Amino acid sequence: MELLINRNLVFAENRVIETERLILRPVALEDSEDIFEYAHDEETCRFVFPRHQSIEDTKINVANFFMTAPLGKYAIEWKENGKMIGTIDLRIQEGDDTGELGYALNKKYWGKGIMPEAGKALIDLGFEKMGLVRIFAYYNIKNSKSGRVMDKLGMREEAVIPDAKREKGELISMVLKGITQKMWLESKQKTS
Repeated sequence: MELLINRNLVFAENRVIETERLILRPVALEDSEDIFEYAHDEETCRFVFPRHQSIEDTKINVANFFMTAPLGKYAIEWKENGKMIGTIDLRIQEGDDTGELGYALNKKYWGKGIMPEAGKALIDLGFEKMGLVRIFAYYNIKNSKSGRVMDKLGMREEAVIPDAKREKGELISMVLKGITQKMWLESKQKTS
């Protein structure tokens, strides 16, 4: 008999996740100014999404992406100052029992281990409570910083997809990295 897990219920029961330095919580319209701070910065959003031109762009994005279907999508709040500094989401592929991780972080907070800390919380949720078999993420081959985050999460390179898409008139190759439940369990055993 197959184990049925209502993953939306798991997300609903885990709308707020606390780590050592972070609070992962639902994104609210009130976060728009903090999001705009990094979403209008070309360097921060270069590999993730089109740069926001105005605070109105950000509000529309928050309403349409984060608030319309909020489950699995989190604001990253820095406990030290209560500032919303990025977002992270886990998109479930129900038929496959897999999840795709996506994230963006204000560049003022790069290099502090924040994204691996947030990512670990969602990977743990996906494997411990949702019974996922694999969690994966893609990054633009030119964005090695994102690849290093995935490495710190225990993800391994699975494929390089040449000319995966056209972005701003340029052909972009993507790298796919993933971690299986088995790999995750083995890494947990090593650290305990």
